[in-house]
Amino acid sequence: ERHGKNGNIATGFVRGFEIKAGAIASTVCHDHHNIVAVGVDYADMALAANRLGEIEGGFVVTHGGKVLAELALPVAGLMSLGSFEEVHDRLVELRAAALSLGVTLEEPFLQLAFLALPVIPALKITDRGMVDVTRFEIIG
Repeated sequence: ERHGKNGNIATGFVRGFEIKAGAIASTVCHDHHNIVAVGVDYADMALAANRLGEIEGGFVVTHGGKVLAELALPVAGLMSLGSFEEVHDRLVELRAAALSLGVTLEEPFLQLAFLALPVIPALKITDRGMVDVTRFEIIG
């Protein structure tokens, strides 16, 4: 929970990203816009989350203790102050960096956003834990 309201942190396991190394993270997580990260290395996940704080939100890819790519979204963690061209170039770099970690999804950051969107079925991860959206119940 990045808004300073409750300090909640939830963890879980996810499949389908096929990530083999490092981590990817984002603050574009409708509807709450907390940080969501997927990775295989705790240090890289922590680095990605901390880097998001430093750049005031956005997208980050890390591996081996280094930031491979990032896009700062300092307006509420959702919007860039850069030009279309700058944003486009950073997104291309982010996708390439995610692919270099083994991620097989064409739009991994969109998948991150939907992973934490608790208004569409079926299981979602929020700062309050795992939510069964179809039953409107926190299950873990």
